[in-house]
Amino acid sequence: MVRTVVVHDEELLRSALVQLLRSDAALEVSSMSPGADLPDRDVPPTDVWVVDGDCLWGPGQTHDAPFRARQGDRLVVLTTARRPGILRRAFDGGALGLVDKNAPARRLITAVHTVAKGERFLDETLTVALLEGAEMPLTTRELSVLSLASQGAPLTEIAARLHLSRGTVRNYMATAIRKVGARNRVDAIRILQSAGWT
Repeated sequence: MVRTVVVHDEELLRSALVQLLRSDAALEVSSMSPGADLPDRDVPPTDVWVVDGDCLWGPGQTHDAPFRARQGDRLVVLTTARRPGILRRAFDGGALGLVDKNAPARRLITAVHTVAKGERFLDETLTVALLEGAEMPLTTRELSVLSLASQGAPLTEIAARLHLSRGTVRNYMATAIRKVGARNRVDAIRILQSAGWT
């Protein structure tokens, strides 16, 4: 029996994924929302975590209730090729399985069984996007500046939170806007969010 926990922030989709996985008699499936901050002793024994890519915590992430994987967790992450940033974050975070949200249902079950054995499962539709995700154009500092700006933080607050001068923040902002080919700060934030980087 493969003990599996589904993590998704939307109740309807979480329960649909649970029902799909329960159609395989070899899987014992439960679920939780990404904000369920359980102490380690309360986490049920789990062989595989099936996590929606939008719930993963990563650098510059500002989700209120992210899912943070622990060392040694076997993850199957659900995402799309349109979000190379999420693919890269999942891969760099140690996810063994990457499954396209547009894949046939059976592919997720196959991925869970493959990852439960400690093997990697990469949906072929995601391979090119994963390689594109390696080409993140911004430095960590530039990404931090834009992430804070996306939360509505004014220039002075960004400078204070990152321990930088206002001029340095303006320079990081201008460089980031240029690197992503945006017209302005708002356009840069939109580009990064649609790629899954913030």
